[in-house]
Amino acid sequence: MRHNAQRPPSVVERVLDVLGAFTSERPVLTLSELSRRAGLPLSTTHRLAGELVRRGALQRDEQGHFRVGLWLWEVASLAPHGAQLRESAMPFLEDLYEATHQNVQLAVLDGAEVVYLERLSGRRAVNVISRVGGRLPLHATGVGLVLLAHAPAEVQEQVLGLPLKRYTGKTIHSPEQLRRVLAEVRRNGYAVSDGQIELPALSVAAAVHGASDTVVASISVVVPAEGTDPLTLVPAVRAAARGISRTLGATLRLSEDAHRETH
Repeated sequence: MRHNAQRPPSVVERVLDVLGAFTSERPVLTLSELSRRAGLPLSTTHRLAGELVRRGALQRDEQGHFRVGLWLWEVASLAPHGAQLRESAMPFLEDLYEATHQNVQLAVLDGAEVVYLERLSGRRAVNVISRVGGRLPLHATGVGLVLLAHAPAEVQEQVLGLPLKRYTGKTIHSPEQLRRVLAEVRRNGYAVSDGQIELPALSVAAAVHGASDTVVASISVVVPAEGTDPLTLVPAVRAAARGISRTLGATLRLSEDAHRETH
């Protein structure tokens, strides 16, 4: 909840508090849980939840428990980084998946976090905690490092000024180390994140450019860390990223990437 202490929350803020009470760890809530997590009186929560159920933003099961409704998914699919980007990327993501049969991901930048728009995964793929619609910190993921390396300077400084959460002993945990890694990502044209979120997993990521040649997304393949040479995955990941970029109308940065690879 991010309310202005100088005034009571508006109806819109209260509705957003109700919707924001749901997380991937708590996708189903009772009315009392919803009230407590939203920080609202029980009567207010009951009234707002009832209206959201009538509009399809929430669903209520036979036990009276609430979960997010399909109408919100329909609205979310209209976001600029939603359906169009995913539709353009899918053929290339599928090709990358067929080449690896591991986890293939598409992600975008949102504030100081990475948001996953798509993930393809096989039954024998290494376990990952990312999920479609989920968020993770930029500094600890391959896609996040790519997005942060190409983000505006103010975004980079914001992230560098935040506590860098450590998930494993390999997680980047200092601003100085992160600055060095971001410079390497910009220089090399790809990112490798080895065991930063989970020790058994390694990801190789590359940037997707839009029509203005700015970075609009990142893709990655996540494979078992043990016995994997990440450099063997770089050509396939970068080729998939360039394919998506061409579909989106990018030109300038692709030429620069091709020149870098031939010299």
